[in-house]
Amino acid sequence: MIGIDKHAVENLLKTFIDPHHGADLVSAKSVKSIDVEGTQVSVQLELGYPAQTYLNALKIAVADLLKTLPGVGAVLVKADVKIIAHAVQQTLKPYPNIKNIIAVASGKGGVGKSTTSVNLALALAAEGANVGILDADIYGPSIPTMLGLSGLPDSDDKKTMNPKVAYGVQTMSIGYLVPAEQAMIWRGPMATNALQQLLRDTNWDNLDYLVIDLPPGTGDIQLTLAQQIPVSGAIIVTTPQDIALIDAQRGLAMFNKVNVPVLGIVENMSLHTCSQCGHEEAIFGTGGGQAMAEANRIDFLGALPLDMRIREQADCGQPTVIADPNGHTAHIYRKIARKTAARLALTAKDFSRRFPNIVVQNT
Repeated sequence: MIGIDKHAVENLLKTFIDPHHGADLVSAKSVKSIDVEGTQVSVQLELGYPAQTYLNALKIAVADLLKTLPGVGAVLVKADVKIIAHAVQQTLKPYPNIKNIIAVASGKGGVGKSTTSVNLALALAAEGANVGILDADIYGPSIPTMLGLSGLPDSDDKKTMNPKVAYGVQTMSIGYLVPAEQAMIWRGPMATNALQQLLRDTNWDNLDYLVIDLPPGTGDIQLTLAQQIPVSGAIIVTTPQDIALIDAQRGLAMFNKVNVPVLGIVENMSLHTCSQCGHEEAIFGTGGGQAMAEANRIDFLGALPLDMRIREQADCGQPTVIADPNGHTAHIYRKIARKTAARLALTAKDFSRRFPNIVVQNT
């Protein structure tokens, strides 16, 4: 009996396109081993992004593909996930307890960026990652409300803070440190120093991803993050409206100038469905986010509906991914999370922690 050619298995795997980043399994380096014994084929896959809800479907799909090989007998496909640190700006190094920082920006306020940031963090955690979220909006922090948290964070040494945790996600915000009714009347340098302290003085616990929810605009805080904080990637949140897209384009340009890869565009409030009659209406226009992604040659990560329940759930401290985990909108958030992390997984790895072994010998 003629056995299966290992190269034939590899060539077939090159035809399997990962739906989350658009690359084939071989070029994405997701194929860790191929073992062939006669007509039996065993493949070990390793994804570089959290995909707890996708792994089983992946194994089934790859196994079905391999069974199309002439003469193949038993097929065994194993798959797991390994999240690593990816490269940041050239003059910076990743923080010891944070593998990857993902910045979420909009350029314009009122497009649902914070809601998207919170649900993105929760979705990444639901897919199996260890996740944190940092509220970088010093003047208008909203993360505590959206996660149902309040009160001062604990401190073990009176010098650093322990992150407050909600739904398995580590969080930090200026909103935990000042009364909700107090106005933050600070000039730019004070706000940027506060951001750096919140990031540096928080005892983040072995994060795969830290999502940073940026305030609107391209001012001091955004520039500090782009130039002094090691960011692995960014996503841009916009609505289909032209006025929102103009500001979103400015945010994208800022990241391009400082060589932070933009992982993709999220279009929020893309379509409204009437809760009474089911009529669908594109209140803010259609196709704006998709067109922006195509014009800039970056990924369109997904479109979210204009749905009153998203707002209600966030206001109640139970964001959509938690309040309705099996619902249609939560499904979209999880797909956006997988695509975001998958695009990051294709970027360059971080080698700053690798040092050569130095051996001193008497000669």
